Amino acid sequence: MKYNKREKALILLADGTIFYGKSIGKKGTAFGEVCFNTGTTGYQEIFTDPSYFGQLMVTTNAHIGNYGTLSEEVESNSIKISGLICKNFSFNYSRPAADDSLENFFEKNNVLAISDVDTRALVSYIRDNGAMNAVISTEVDNIEDLKKQLADVPNMNGLELASKVSTKEPYYFGNENATYKIAALDIGIKTNILRNLAKRDAYIKVFPYNSTFEELEAFKPDGYFLSNGPGDPEPLVEAQNLAKEIIKRNLPLFGICLGHQVIALANGISTYKMHHGHRGINHPVKNLITGKGEITSQNHGFAINREETENHPDIEITHLHLNDDTVAGIKMKSKNCFSVQYHPEASPGPHDSSYLFDQFIENIKNK
Repeated sequence: MKYNKREKALILLADGTIFYGKSIGKKGTAFGEVCFNTGTTGYQEIFTDPSYFGQLMVTTNAHIGNYGTLSEEVESNSIKISGLICKNFSFNYSRPAADDSLENFFEKNNVLAISDVDTRALVSYIRDNGAMNAVISTEVDNIEDLKKQLADVPNMNGLELASKVSTKEPYYFGNENATYKIAALDIGIKTNILRNLAKRDAYIKVFPYNSTFEELEAFKPDGYFLSNGPGDPEPLVEAQNLAKEIIKRNLPLFGICLGHQVIALANGISTYKMHHGHRGINHPVKNLITGKGEITSQNHGFAINREETENHPDIEITHLHLNDDTVAGIKMKSKNCFSVQYHPEASPGPHDSSYLFDQFIENIKNK
C-alpha cells in the first residue's frame, strides 16, 4: 500500500478552475472530459465501460474501492476512463469474493487516480457550468504548462471515439448451436450486453465499428444490434449507413445508447451534446407504451432531438427520461427497429429494463 507516500495532485478545468487532492500512488498527468457518475456501486463496471473512453470520472459515492475488484466484473478488457477523481479511496477491501484491490487494478492498467477531492463542490461546479475538458496531475507546480497542454485537447463535441475502443477483428460470443444468430456492431460494446443476448439463446458475432452491411449479412444473422460507445455519434457515418441498410430491408434491429443515436441519425433526426449528461444507476424513465416507470442505468453525454423525433412520421417515442423529458427510447412504426438511450444490461443493476432483450428476441421470432 502506498497511502503513506501519496503526493499532492490537482484537477485543472478548461475554464481555469482548480481543485486539489492527492494521488493514489501513480505519478503523472491525464487529460479528458470531466464527468460524474452518481452510482453507489458498480465502480469496476464503470471504469471498464468503453462508453467512458476519453473521460475523467468523478465518482459521487463517498467510498471507492471498499469491495475490491473481481475479474468477472468487467465490461471490457481494460480500464477505459482516462483517470479517476474520488473523495475516499479504500486501499483495504472486505469482500470475500474479490480477487484484487482497486489500487492494484489501477496500477496494472497504468491509469492515474486521485482522491481526497471535494467531489461535492466539483460535481456542483460541473452541474452549473457543464461538462468540459480537464487535466488531473501530480505536477502541481506546473500549472501554466498544464493549461497550454489542456488547450490542445480536442472537444468531445464532434469527436469520433468508437474506432479507439472497437474490436479490430470479428469475434464470437455464446453457444454456436443457439437458436438465434445476432450480428452486433461494436462501437464500444459492453460485455454484459453479450451475456444478456447469449442467455436468451443467441449466438453473437461481433464486428468492428466500420463494418459494412454485406459483412454482417454474410453471417446470416436473425437480428442486428448496434452497441453503446463513446464520443459524438454524428461522425459515425459508416454506422449510420449500416443502420440505413438494415432498416431499408426491414430486418430486426435493436440499438442501445450510441446505437440508439446512430439509428436516430439514420432516420434524419439530429443529436446534440448535453450540458452535463446522464450518468448513474437511478435515472427514472417512463415507458409510454405500458405506462410503467423504470429505474435505469444511464451513461451518455449526447441525446437525440425531441422535437424532430415527435415530428418524424415514422418514429414513435416509447420512453421518456422523467428528470428532463429527453427522449429515452424510440421505435419505427413501419420497420422492425427500436432503440433506447439507457442500459438494460446494467450490471450490477438495476434490472427493470432487461425485458428489452426479450422484446428484441420476440421481434426476431415474429419477423
